[in-house]
Amino acid sequence: MSPITVGVEEEYLLLDPGTGLPVPLAEQVRTAAGLGPIAEEREVQPELMAAQIEVATPVCTALDEVGGHLLRLRHALGRAAESHGCRLAACATPPLKTDAPAPVTDLPRYRALRARAPQLVAEQLVSGMHVHVAVPDPELGVAVLNRIRLWLPVLVAMSANSPFWAGRDTGFASWRTIVFGRWPVSGPPPHFDSLADHEQRIKLLLSSGAIMDMGQIYWQARLSSRYPTIEVRCADVQLRADEAVLLTGLVRALVATAVQDAEAGVPVPPCPPELLQAANWHAARYGLGGSLMDCEGRLRSAGDVLSRLMDHITPALDAAGDSREVTALVHRLLQEGTDADRQRRALADGGLRAVTELIVTETTAV
Repeated sequence: MSPITVGVEEEYLLLDPGTGLPVPLAEQVRTAAGLGPIAEEREVQPELMAAQIEVATPVCTALDEVGGHLLRLRHALGRAAESHGCRLAACATPPLKTDAPAPVTDLPRYRALRARAPQLVAEQLVSGMHVHVAVPDPELGVAVLNRIRLWLPVLVAMSANSPFWAGRDTGFASWRTIVFGRWPVSGPPPHFDSLADHEQRIKLLLSSGAIMDMGQIYWQARLSSRYPTIEVRCADVQLRADEAVLLTGLVRALVATAVQDAEAGVPVPPCPPELLQAANWHAARYGLGGSLMDCEGRLRSAGDVLSRLMDHITPALDAAGDSREVTALVHRLLQEGTDADRQRRALADGGLRAVTELIVTETTAV
């Protein structure tokens, strides 16, 4: 049986190499990259902010395909950025920014978002990574959501790559998680009784006017409205492409495990929503630098929680042929720390200029 197919979306910032500030050159860089829409697969897309670019891989079966496409896209955009005097940056928040609102991409939907939430949009210079994993049908997809939501705080902690904001250390490993959590429909998704329950609750959100459209369902995991997939979107964009590969392998294994458990009738472990939200906040605050919170409100060492995660998904990793690569990358993560840890070490060694240099160098590193 072939591994479940996956696709990855990444968002990047464009930074001025001298000042380290975001620059609104996304349209020029997208054009210069020469990638554009390819048939039905839009590999490079505009994002909300004019200093931001989003890429999407084709549908992939193997993790090395994911890594190859991400490197190809990063290198193409990196060269295009340099041709316009800026640098591609795979950081989830810019280390530096001015107090002025960042320019928004001039598209109707983005203008409407700014009109509805001006200050939120003004501060939405945050970049994430989204992993799409194929599911057989939406009903099973809802059952998968109910199971993987319990592990989202662990992925937040592992992927933390946004400690700085406006030249200051926020004290958080993933400040992006906090920024995104201010939207009305965000954070860990709720538990759903069925697909009908899921559809009814989204219908109520839309009819209430709380959100404009399905694109504003900003839960950290959701049923994709465009593809037959689960979209896990809790992760900060990663400095290196191989770190994105690690998260892709973990997410695919979590979804595959959830599918098996749902089909076997394994009960969903209970997790009160307030504890899941608290665990998510705790993960964003501390990353892997200390403890992580479980769904019973207990604090456990980050290493212990990662060990439990690996035990949970090892059969799925084995079945996909991903065990060796994912295990090696998890060990490296535990040794080197998260990208937020690496950014903070760069700050200690050479200030914010060293942070910016770390980011732009690692973004296109092989």
